[in-house]
Amino acid sequence: MRTASENAIAIVKATAPAIEKHGVAITTAMYARLFTNAEVKAMFDEAAQESGEQPRRLAAAILAYAKNIDKLANLGAAVERMVTRHVETGVKAEHYPHVADALLPAIRDVLGADVATDEVLAAWGEAYWMLADILISAEAQAYEDRAAA
Repeated sequence: MRTASENAIAIVKATAPAIEKHGVAITTAMYARLFTNAEVKAMFDEAAQESGEQPRRLAAAILAYAKNIDKLANLGAAVERMVTRHVETGVKAEHYPHVADALLPAIRDVLGADVATDEVLAAWGEAYWMLADILISAEAQAYEDRAAA
């Protein structure tokens, strides 16, 4: 499992106010990038996208993560909900790079290069993969449990 460096954790926490202010714009831009991949787009509820529910939900999750990256135990219930939803929709480890490739540029697109510097994006990359590893591991276990049942 990857971990984020102390520096990355500090940067992610410091950017939480920007995420709070611009989170929905970031997630909307992220989904626009992500959905250029038809296979990935097909995994998502179109109505939740059109209503803006999915971008709002993801923005809230990203903000909660930014605020609690140094207290991951606070996110236990939210992680469990994400794992359940991901297993229901067939999310696999190979989907996570697509999200990273859409999310990180979306942060820069929305916040601008003076705020979303290379250092900030590197920190968010570390943070993303730390959480992705947690989710991938929990989802793998959930898939195994489902297969055994």
